[in-house]
Amino acid sequence: MIDTPWLGDTCSLVDAFRAGDRSPLEELDATLAAVERSTLNAFSFIDADRARAAATNADVTKPFGGVPIGVKELTSVAGWPATEASLVFKDHIAERSSTMVGRLEADGGAVPFGLTTSSEFGGVNLTFTKLNGATSNPWQPDHTPGGSSGGAASAVAGGLCTIATGGDGGGSIRIPAAFTGTLGLKNTYGRIPKGPNMVMASLTAVSGCLARSVRDTARYLDVCNGFDRRDPYSLPRVDGWEAGLGSTLESLRGKKAAIAPTLGSAVVHSDLVDQVTAAAEWLAKYVGLEIIDIPVKTPELSFEWAMSGLSEIVMELGDRYPECENDLTMEIGFGLKIAHQMYDIKTRGRIEAQRVAMNEGMAAIFDEVDFVFASTNPDIAFSKTGPLPQEVEGQQAGLGNNGALTIPANIYGSPAISIPIGLSRGLPIGLQVLAPHHREAWLLDLAQVFERERPWPLVAPGSPL
Repeated sequence: MIDTPWLGDTCSLVDAFRAGDRSPLEELDATLAAVERSTLNAFSFIDADRARAAATNADVTKPFGGVPIGVKELTSVAGWPATEASLVFKDHIAERSSTMVGRLEADGGAVPFGLTTSSEFGGVNLTFTKLNGATSNPWQPDHTPGGSSGGAASAVAGGLCTIATGGDGGGSIRIPAAFTGTLGLKNTYGRIPKGPNMVMASLTAVSGCLARSVRDTARYLDVCNGFDRRDPYSLPRVDGWEAGLGSTLESLRGKKAAIAPTLGSAVVHSDLVDQVTAAAEWLAKYVGLEIIDIPVKTPELSFEWAMSGLSEIVMELGDRYPECENDLTMEIGFGLKIAHQMYDIKTRGRIEAQRVAMNEGMAAIFDEVDFVFASTNPDIAFSKTGPLPQEVEGQQAGLGNNGALTIPANIYGSPAISIPIGLSRGLPIGLQVLAPHHREAWLLDLAQVFERERPWPLVAPGSPL
């Protein structure tokens, strides 16, 4: 009888299955019991019967064979709720599974068992909705795990499951990863396909996972990456992510890096600036990177990012809006009202101009350096019920500050990773490393150096299991 879910990483759990040390069904039952006991509110839906059937017949020779996996509730699983974390769609059921979930099941052998909570439509970095209530950070339950993949991060850091799917359209993997001490990779745009029924919208959102280790993240890429016809922007398949871990390190020696904790535009707490700078300097010295001083200043375009993203929500709501306004969270309701009042052809022109400016600015930075080291978040996790902070250390920052560090990589489409580097005032913080397009392998190798030499806790101490 197993009392708690596996508290190591996913790859070691698969090894335990293969060695006969525990079975997928035992692990699933321990996971379901832990979720039932948990006060984190990390899951909005559980399908125990389907999961038990899959665990009973799991093929542990597959990469994730028998592993219970949480699925972000904005990702479709056939027969499961498709709510977008919104009261408006509380009765909707998905007709088809996403390409990513299909690959996790068929190619990976994973066992999806439930939906992890998210912010409504993935719109803010706070997992608190009218449909599901507030999700807690396992490090300090009165704080948020972030969003929009907040339930995924809470579940993984809280010891409920070893891995969970995520999505990142403005920082929605990296922000909760940093808030909860997990690893969060935002892939190059198109690395993991988003079909079927792929919505292009602002061309910023990517799929991925919240994980406890670098090899878990690499294995996830092995299973899920590759072109799919239902996502015309998806990239050709690349093999060997896990097998190739560490293979780029020697070639990274001598490459150039800039340390810019604020990216030149965000207001960041001084303790995070100090810790991020120290971690970046240590990592650069260990790997042999050359730190150079260049001006790094990304355009502030949170308004433009929000306006372009709201178009997808307008499409999904259709003629339900504005009658459904009272069912929406404050942030989404306010955003839609502003968008309907202000969005016109001139606004669209400004959005395109700002995107051009961001792309040119990011390209100019990567003309000079191979990596940029920054903070993942402006500060530690805030209250789990909000509101979003508008100041940092007494400095006025504004709502746009909450995504100012993560949005640039989404607009540009380049990869970035959040690596756990320690605590500030008892809560985790992350070092964000940005790299040029298609250089996820570089980021994974840098993260693995940090993981090996300065390991982070795989589960939050005192998690309520």
